[in-house]
Amino acid sequence: MTKTSSGSEPDHTTADREVVISRTIDAPRELVFEAFTQVRHLSRWWGPDGFTTTTRSFEFRTGGAWAFVMHGPDGTDYQEWITWTEIVPPTRIALVHGESRDDPNAFESVLTFEPAGEETRIVMRTVFPSKELRDEAVEKYHAVEGGEQTLRSLAAYVVGLTRNGPGRTEPTPKGAEG
Repeated sequence: MTKTSSGSEPDHTTADREVVISRTIDAPRELVFEAFTQVRHLSRWWGPDGFTTTTRSFEFRTGGAWAFVMHGPDGTDYQEWITWTEIVPPTRIALVHGESRDDPNAFESVLTFEPAGEETRIVMRTVFPSKELRDEAVEKYHAVEGGEQTLRSLAAYVVGLTRNGPGRTEPTPKGAEG
């Protein structure tokens, strides 16, 4: 069973600058967390519907970075950069996400992975530098819908891994389900 919610108790100091998205995934927390730690996983589920991802470099450690290109369904390429600022396996990942390492409009995200019986509840809390940047992300770039689609892709991917047993044979890549 998978559930989605876009609400959570806001931090009132950042409420006008944040987006919170959560989803319960029918997979163990360690596996859901692992899907964020290895590039072979990320490239198979990351991004909204219709997008694919090409990694340029990836180093999953505090202070490390993931440089990648998201390819939109209309053929537009989006240069992306994530710096991992905190990694607490298997409970928490904090990051800064922008178009480049020094992007002044980069936003901060904290992902928490909470056990919920045999399922995992993932909460993605994103704080933008200003209310205007948050509003632009929500209205122009559909940040809430894109975040929900991304977590839905993650859920489908890790549930596929659990179905494939202990060897964890890779499931069908995102967008290639047929």
